[in-house]
Amino acid sequence: MKRETRNNWLTAVGVGALVAAASLWSNRRGFYDLQGRVVLITGGSRGLGLILARQAVAEGARVAICARDAAELERARQELTADGAEVLALARDLTDAAEVHSLVAEVQQQLGAIEVLVNNAGIITAGPLDHTDLRDYQDSMDTHFWAPLHAMQAVLPGMRQRGEGRIVNIASVGGKVAVPHLAPYCASKFALVGLSEAFRAELLQQGILVTTVCPGLMRTGSARHALVKGQHQKEYASFIIADSLPAFTLDADKAARQIWNACRRGDAEIILGLPAKLLSGLHGLLPGTTSDLLGWVNQVLPSRTGELGNERRPGYESESAVSRSWLTALTRKAERDNNELSNN
Repeated sequence: MKRETRNNWLTAVGVGALVAAASLWSNRRGFYDLQGRVVLITGGSRGLGLILARQAVAEGARVAICARDAAELERARQELTADGAEVLALARDLTDAAEVHSLVAEVQQQLGAIEVLVNNAGIITAGPLDHTDLRDYQDSMDTHFWAPLHAMQAVLPGMRQRGEGRIVNIASVGGKVAVPHLAPYCASKFALVGLSEAFRAELLQQGILVTTVCPGLMRTGSARHALVKGQHQKEYASFIIADSLPAFTLDADKAARQIWNACRRGDAEIILGLPAKLLSGLHGLLPGTTSDLLGWVNQVLPSRTGELGNERRPGYESESAVSRSWLTALTRKAERDNNELSNN
């Protein structure tokens, strides 16, 4: 028995050492300096995009952010420029190819050649398949696949001419493993992962490094902007509570630092968060088992309802006593910190 206990202890120590080593390895900084570089971040007015912009500005980058909401962008710009940083904020609809190309042209005209592109803009629709329609898939694909593709195509001529560049595509663990009630989101993130990996393979020899980022749940405060269908209040409550659990969610500032480190190192891919790594690893080894387990998870999620369930409502219109409870305190703090609150 003593020998067995000793072996178990040694195994635990070995696993702990491996986890610690993996953490140190993933957090190493790399040598690509952001100082003075022109960085374009889509969806940069709030949430993860704003956090990435803050950290880039702090390192001396010249940053351009874009989003649809002009008022939201202006609040972000004022914060980012408070200490004299050079920040350009442009309101654009990234699902429109012409607007994406005009965005890139204006950034290059005002700040200079774009050296780092971060495709971060995103949407999420949560609800049962029975309430998911073609529009949900189209909007997700427009935002997560076509918009990054147009942006990459717009910046590539300059990067190719210079023989260097960095592109960071913010995908998701939902682009590795399909999660119940997030079919449009997962399908479009799977598409982005494939697109990003294909670009990586072909652009590497030209000095352009493409990094695919697959985070788990992050506490950015963006849950209130999620679109929910089905039993709206229950769907939103389950979504925002999951988004708030400290053991299963990432601190967004730490996640952003890891993303920038991966960009500096030129990593091909980074999966953020232990739950995301475990889920992705399990799916890679045992895809059938993972799908079956997620099927069990689906059974505890809100079921379909009547015709009203076909309506898309933002999270902030689907609040309940549960979603406003202490269970979501961390997400509420992130809302205040990351420009997620609006007149709505």
